[in-house]
Amino acid sequence: MLDLKHHTLILASGSPRRHQFLKEMGLPFEVRLKSVDEVYPPELKGSEISDYLAQLKASAFKGSLAPGEILLTSDTVVWHKGVSLAKAANAQEAFEMLKALSGDWHEVITSVCFTTSTSQKVVHQVTQVKFRELSDEEIKYYINTYKPFDKAGAYGIQEWIGLTGIEEIKGSYPNVVGLPTQLVYKTLIEMVK
Repeated sequence: MLDLKHHTLILASGSPRRHQFLKEMGLPFEVRLKSVDEVYPPELKGSEISDYLAQLKASAFKGSLAPGEILLTSDTVVWHKGVSLAKAANAQEAFEMLKALSGDWHEVITSVCFTTSTSQKVVHQVTQVKFRELSDEEIKYYINTYKPFDKAGAYGIQEWIGLTGIEEIKGSYPNVVGLPTQLVYKTLIEMVK
């Protein structure tokens, strides 16, 4: 069992899904938010992007962490045919992303950066996801009903489109939702022992 009594876990994320996961894992935490311009060098690919952005989010807290505090920053990337599908800016972008993912496999990569006053560690997990062929009507219904503009790849696996459209998944389900929970737990155990 993970004992954090000598540590304070800080989650730098406004994501309700990440909050819920930490609560369900029995981890006490506080939320601290700092805005960061999420821009990465164009030559980065796949997990390099999410690793970089997770570390970039942590850099906003440089010099402000007290001893015993562990900062969690994370980023999720949907990687498809050599292209990163970030959050859609509007319904048209969301439609184009989901149309590209329809009937095909893609990777969901979530990186988590653990930062203390003296050290930093980045881990990531890759999950493969396959959508069945989605009709234009289904994609439009999903976008209009769920407005998935805060999600990488313009979809949430826990929502209607995940329940009705995802045929197969290889790897961690919570990772696709936005946090590789088992990997987070394992890394925290290593850090506090």
